[in-house]
Amino acid sequence: MTVPALCALALLVVASDLASAQAKQPTLSSDGTFKGRKVADVMSFRGAPWLERATRPDEENPRLMLDQLPIKEGDTVVDMGCGSGYYARLLSLRVGPTGKVLCVDIQPEMIALAKQTAKDAGLKNIEFVLSTPDDPKLQPGSIDLILLVDVYHEFADPQPMLDAMLESLSPEGVAALAEYRLEGETAAWIKIDHRMSIDQVEMEWLPAGFELIRRFDGLPTQHLFLFGRAKPTNPQ
Repeated sequence: MTVPALCALALLVVASDLASAQAKQPTLSSDGTFKGRKVADVMSFRGAPWLERATRPDEENPRLMLDQLPIKEGDTVVDMGCGSGYYARLLSLRVGPTGKVLCVDIQPEMIALAKQTAKDAGLKNIEFVLSTPDDPKLQPGSIDLILLVDVYHEFADPQPMLDAMLESLSPEGVAALAEYRLEGETAAWIKIDHRMSIDQVEMEWLPAGFELIRRFDGLPTQHLFLFGRAKPTNPQ
């Protein structure tokens, strides 16, 4: 290869690396906000006992939450930000032995804990995925349901995660988002940056290519949103 050709190739590589680096820049503002919302700090694995607290069924009514979701036996579902695997274990029973639950988290310590709790419960249809703050490590078009319970508000880089989750959904797949209510007093005991309003959720999710299928307001302390892929609009 000639010197000019090598120089041109080097420039292309540099340009490609620069574009890749720019694409991976965090989407947060310099003050740690995303679209005006302060992103909460990630709960450390040291706080995992709180995820297994005895009062959680009364505070969240997980059975009622899961009853609102379009889960079928044999589905492939995701517990996003699974922590200790509390919801992954419940999902495991819903999808049955022919289904699969992907337990996704960015902390290896949480993954290790979730593996142990699943083993203790004798559940064999849960797989474990160590993700990154900007990539959930999901195969495109492969997921029937993504469940995010009290975790989206901690995403350090929301936009690429929204993009990746949308890409991972099957054509009829659903992303179910549960967040403690910012409005009213039902979740007033939760830190304010760990709660979200209806307006804030829609401001972040709808422009990312999702459409709201349904919102359920019957949980004790949380909003529950069911999102699907936005349908393309017909040009006039």
